[in-house]
Amino acid sequence: MVGSWKITAFASKDEVEAAMARQEAAEDWDVTIGLASFEVAEDKPDEWRLDAYLPRRPTAADRRALAQLFNGSPPEFAIEQLPDADWVTESQKGMEPISAGRFHVRTPDHPADETAIDLIIPASQAFGTGQHATTAGCLIMLERMKRDGVAPRRLIDVGTGTGLLAFAALRLWPRAYATASDIDPVCEGVVEENARLNGVRLSPGRGAMLMVVADGMEDARLQARGPYDLLIANILARPLIELAPDFAEAVAPGGHVVLAGLLTTQEANVRRAYRRAGFRLARRLERGDWSILWLRARR
Repeated sequence: MVGSWKITAFASKDEVEAAMARQEAAEDWDVTIGLASFEVAEDKPDEWRLDAYLPRRPTAADRRALAQLFNGSPPEFAIEQLPDADWVTESQKGMEPISAGRFHVRTPDHPADETAIDLIIPASQAFGTGQHATTAGCLIMLERMKRDGVAPRRLIDVGTGTGLLAFAALRLWPRAYATASDIDPVCEGVVEENARLNGVRLSPGRGAMLMVVADGMEDARLQARGPYDLLIANILARPLIELAPDFAEAVAPGGHVVLAGLLTTQEANVRRAYRRAGFRLARRLERGDWSILWLRARR
């Protein structure tokens, strides 16, 4: 990206994770500023780094916005201009594999784990690589649902990003009709490539996945594929609340919904919206500051 810049800050793990959580919760955050957080070294687990990528030279307003993420006590910022590159891909290079329940998620440069459900997700322009606590939490929740006897015939991953959660669901339920959707057109090519890497067929048939670029559920193809026995949505609290009535229409009676992307402080509002839409809580788990909810539609 021409004219890209990076602001780097070093702080404790708790401070960096809190800053990332504040950015996720900020309704007025400048979407042109992308954040990535990393552990500095394996032997220093409490030393973390926060990188902010910008398509311009950082302004005083940009620096103030980052400082506010540290609750008024920011660390020192280092600013540098970057060579032409895609900042999302660059920020994800070198990611270590993650384990979440039976799942092992890795980039192509790491070896497979033959003892796990192995999934390959390269660094890309789409989000959802498995590194975030909400994505890992969804993987754990899906595995728990499988153990508890959930057996969806039709499933959908709304806001799929890289396709990871849809791929994971197909590994657990290989005879299902799977659908993945995202509002971002970039995701279509990313999902197609990731499907190839993971041996997932892209077609509307059983045991395969259909990728659809759509805003929410207002798409004829998504509506025709329903009603869904399992709907997964790892997005953000506000769109989750707004989509509750649409999800209620899309999910079959007695069907299941997995919601993520919400902070624990936002959970009550999300659960209230889904209770009004006819869902009840089946199970929940926390990953850091984040909640993952398993809900069931009333019969």
